[in-house]
Amino acid sequence: MGRGKIEIKRIENTSNRQVTYSKRRNGLIKKAKEISVLCDAHVSVVIFASTGKMHEYCSPSTTLVDILERYHKHSGKKLWDAKHENLSSEIDRIKKENDSMQIELRHLRGEDITSLHGHKELMALEEALETGLASIRDREMELFKAMKKNERMLEDDNRRLQCMLHQQGIDMEGGDMENGYHQHQHHHHHQVREYQPQMPFAFHNLQFQPIQPNLQERF
Repeated sequence: MGRGKIEIKRIENTSNRQVTYSKRRNGLIKKAKEISVLCDAHVSVVIFASTGKMHEYCSPSTTLVDILERYHKHSGKKLWDAKHENLSSEIDRIKKENDSMQIELRHLRGEDITSLHGHKELMALEEALETGLASIRDREMELFKAMKKNERMLEDDNRRLQCMLHQQGIDMEGGDMENGYHQHQHHHHHQVREYQPQMPFAFHNLQFQPIQPNLQERF
């Protein structure tokens, strides 16, 4: 008995649908590999499951981008919008400009100048080098002047600090001398106060001594 014909319609059962998808996907990729090897064909297969997961296959001798570009040329259909086309053109322009700048940079370094055959090209290169050298020297002079200015500012700050330190030293010495003078005056005054009470005591003893001691003998 042969296999019964399967009705092609959406499988409602989720589990059965996933099993069928896995088997059919593997079978499709297998057929793509076979036709690529047997017939030397360029094949690319891209499959997206209902879950969004992607599976793909591309012949080893090509890439998906190459196949899409070939499809774009042969079918005449626009796979990319105008925005992407303009972006691709801009990228090509930037690449060419970068290549040109790299060549010019090598010439400025003195490399690959054998490719310059015209006198005007060499004169233009020499002029560019002289202009660049003049700009470098101007910048060096600006930096030199700025450095000298900073040195003068540092010297002025240093002199101000030295003056401040010198003035502080004078103030401290003057304060020490003044404190010493006050201490000396206070010590001298204290000695005078200690000495003054002794003088009346001496005079007191002298006052009770008889001026004429012989008078007592007379009486």
